[in-house]
Amino acid sequence: MSRTVLAIDIGSTKICAIIAEIDDNNSIAITGAGTSKAQGLKKGSITNIDLASKSIKIALDDAKRVSGSDVKIAIVSISGAYTKSLNSNGIVNIQNKEISFKEIERVMQTSLYNANIPNEYDVLHALPFNFKVDDQDNIEDPLGMNAARLEVETHIITTQKSNLNNLKKAVRGAGVEVENVVLNGYTSSIATLNDDEKELGVCVIDMGGNTSNITIHSGNSIRYNEFLGVGSNHVTNDLSMALHTPLNIADSVKLNYGSLLTPSNELIELPIIGDENTTHEVSLEVVHNVLFARVEETLMILAQFIERSGLKDQIGAGIVLTGGFSKMEGIRDLAVATFGSIPVRLAKPKEMDGLFDNLRSAEYSSAIGLVMYAAKSYTQYEIDVNKKVRHSNETPSEQSSVDFMDDEQIPTQESEIDEVKEDKMIYLDAKKDKKSDEANSINKFWNWATQLF
Repeated sequence: MSRTVLAIDIGSTKICAIIAEIDDNNSIAITGAGTSKAQGLKKGSITNIDLASKSIKIALDDAKRVSGSDVKIAIVSISGAYTKSLNSNGIVNIQNKEISFKEIERVMQTSLYNANIPNEYDVLHALPFNFKVDDQDNIEDPLGMNAARLEVETHIITTQKSNLNNLKKAVRGAGVEVENVVLNGYTSSIATLNDDEKELGVCVIDMGGNTSNITIHSGNSIRYNEFLGVGSNHVTNDLSMALHTPLNIADSVKLNYGSLLTPSNELIELPIIGDENTTHEVSLEVVHNVLFARVEETLMILAQFIERSGLKDQIGAGIVLTGGFSKMEGIRDLAVATFGSIPVRLAKPKEMDGLFDNLRSAEYSSAIGLVMYAAKSYTQYEIDVNKKVRHSNETPSEQSSVDFMDDEQIPTQESEIDEVKEDKMIYLDAKKDKKSDEANSINKFWNWATQLF
């Protein structure tokens, strides 16, 4: 039986809502999509909840009209801005000498418990990158193995609680409840990478309008993620200042004449900022020089991120560029020159049933990856934002009912939001908030004891 999912990708310059049907084999068929200009956001973070909600609702309503269905819960992407990452580990003893999912669950929760996470941060993802069974290292999947001890090393991605809560409020304001939140760099990787690249190690850079997100995969899991608040709109700003022309004209010049290849001596006529009735001539060589300087600077900073990660030697498959900024002509050649001997490829999202033509472009990689995440295209095991341990062979959680709408029926009332069930996900620490301080102490002692015994 198929299930209906709603994915909302909240980018730095646009918001994309996609409704898809996922069957029992996790095959995806897109039934509706809508996009809108992002408002109330700056560098991927919410700065005005009301404006952001309106932008989300425009994209959402368009997707619902095309799909003809009303989905009341959504899986939402979150920017890498204000995220922090750390590595942690956990150890548990196996009493019955055979590793079940319960032991994997326990060791992952132990690694999360051992992590030193600041109080003002919430966990987005806890992604295991190395399981160790007894003294055997680099176990891909320990399930069913015989062992006396199980260890795990985990990459934990956290975000500020305020950032996460503001995102959820903005989505609720658009008329839907948030079921899950996923890092957009993670979803871009899901949409663009193949299994060989993940196994060999690869760096994915999603270059958007106002931000660039970088993730490094090694051992089929994310090992490093970083955020840079620079995107293609900064090129527009540079052009506007250098050419002394309005922003909208500068953006048009970037789209029509923007190239990082050999400059041209051709002249174009542009209006002057503040006096659009007066024009002046500008050489395309000037346009090329401005573009080249900004893009080269951006790529050099990203190259420094890769150096600082300490994982440069582990990205055997090279670098994958995606996102709208990566569509600029000549960017691959400049990236190859900047990153050195590392191979570089440009990536679009993977094909799937019902994929609209406009969604095939690189700027929709994160949105398509979000739908694929809903179809269980994530790592073998992980702990998500709801503190639930996910695994790729799990049974999909029950979805809220999907109503087929009348022509003019678009949900907007708060009462409709309240109808969303709170028990759609299984929370491993659902009782945590109800415990007293004394109970919390007992819980901590139990976690400590399980590591010893």
